[in-house]
Amino acid sequence: MATPDFIRDLRESIGRQLLWLPGVTAVVFDDEGRVLLGKRADTGGWSVIGGIPEPGEQPAETAVREVFEETAVRVVPEGVVLVETMSPTRYPNGDVCQFMDVTLRCRAIGGEARVNDDESLEVGWFALDALPELDAYALTRIRRAVEGGPTWIHGLDATPTAQPS
Repeated sequence: MATPDFIRDLRESIGRQLLWLPGVTAVVFDDEGRVLLGKRADTGGWSVIGGIPEPGEQPAETAVREVFEETAVRVVPEGVVLVETMSPTRYPNGDVCQFMDVTLRCRAIGGEARVNDDESLEVGWFALDALPELDAYALTRIRRAVEGGPTWIHGLDATPTAQPS
């Protein structure tokens, strides 16, 4: 994930100390029920698409922007899947961030999936029964998006499991 300019500016003032940030994750499905994934340039692992909102940007706008920037796919957000505060993350350079993630289920409406920036090594559509290796973060969000139902909010429900349906 490329660091937005406003975060670089903040880091000049606060150094490496904990920075509390919003995050938006998009779980994107096509008409065949496949999920859109990107192989991240920073970790080399496959994951759902996401990013940090620009100041004043709504979560749905962030999802639409991030998915297009990273994959060239146009989407329409359909609903909130999950809201969760993540554990703090320490990056290799020593910066510490903690994200409040809002995950949105999105439907693809156009574009052709391809690497569209330097944040992904590969991009592709995957059937739910043929997913590449994914971490619990991505699996939980995919599973919750497939299930539908009310928004899962950490602390108001049992801990989510990591297996998609």
